Amino acid sequence: MSINNNLVPGFNDEKDDSLKISLEKVEGLDNCVILYLNGYIDTYNSGFFQKRVTSVVEAGYINLIFNCAALNYVSSTGIGSFTAFLKMVKPKNGDIVLLEIQSKVYEVFQLLGFSQFFNIKDTLDEAVRFFKQDEEVEDGLFPKIFSCPVCSKKLKATKAGRFRCSECKTILAIDNQAQVFLG
Repeated sequence: MSINNNLVPGFNDEKDDSLKISLEKVEGLDNCVILYLNGYIDTYNSGFFQKRVTSVVEAGYINLIFNCAALNYVSSTGIGSFTAFLKMVKPKNGDIVLLEIQSKVYEVFQLLGFSQFFNIKDTLDEAVRFFKQDEEVEDGLFPKIFSCPVCSKKLKATKAGRFRCSECKTILAIDNQAQVFLG
């Protein structure tokens, strides 16, 4: 793997000194790219951030690993950008992983209640395994239709992970064996 911002035509056409983004293709995983974020994301540069990542998705990369090791601040507007990316890639059967997220940045996600919506991993190997697991889930367990254990609303899970019931807002987890748990 090596940094290559030419993966997406025109990716470097616009720059912002407050946030540098570098791209790296993940070998062995189709449509997967690592976005190295260096700097901060706030109200003033979130438009730049959204345009850059949108161009990556439009280039066909729907599995995004955001390496946040050098990301030292995210405002609520920045978290809104990550949420928008999730809504952009999910309908295309893609997903997002936040990697090596700093504790002070993670606290913002937690305070605003968004930490459970994102797949947060500590190592690149864990992130790659997360996407490979998606490719391997052809065993008939997913999609799984089940009832929320709190309000009995019928729900559908397309893969293992954490999510919120659309009716009662309870946080649920579903493991690789399609077993449902609270929290």
